[in-house]
Amino acid sequence: MKSLSVYAVVLAAAIAFDQWIKYLVETRLVMHEAVEVLPFLALYRTYNTGIAFSMFSSVGDTGLIVLSLAVVAFVLFLALRTEPSQMLSRLGFTLIIGGAAGNLIDRAVYGHVIDYILFHTPVWSFAVFNLADSFITVGAGLVILDEVLGWRRERAASSKDG
Repeated sequence: MKSLSVYAVVLAAAIAFDQWIKYLVETRLVMHEAVEVLPFLALYRTYNTGIAFSMFSSVGDTGLIVLSLAVVAFVLFLALRTEPSQMLSRLGFTLIIGGAAGNLIDRAVYGHVIDYILFHTPVWSFAVFNLADSFITVGAGLVILDEVLGWRRERAASSKDG
């Protein structure tokens, strides 16, 4: 039970930090005006009315909220099926849920997600995203890493036995 409280703290911190940064973006950055931070990184306030690269924007707020809730429920289902020893997976699922919840709050309150991180070069730019999206990506990476490490451990154990 103690470990679940650690994940609850991580979840709450992820959501709170995401929402605080978005508040700062909303109150301090001009819409669609790049603020260069590094030669390849800018802050650029914009809104995403869809999900991942503005996909499904035609579904509408209610549809996207329902879809987001379904994804969060599925990720929570997967997280609850992990073993206590799968700490990387549990942390990953926590970050995925925290990121999804942060974006879900935006969508429910504003009708769009607040994005503000832009990687770019003089001739190319990546989609604008936010901290919640980063939590989702890092979380997915941790789940995959934990699975790969688990497969390697199982393979090593089976080769010792056989």
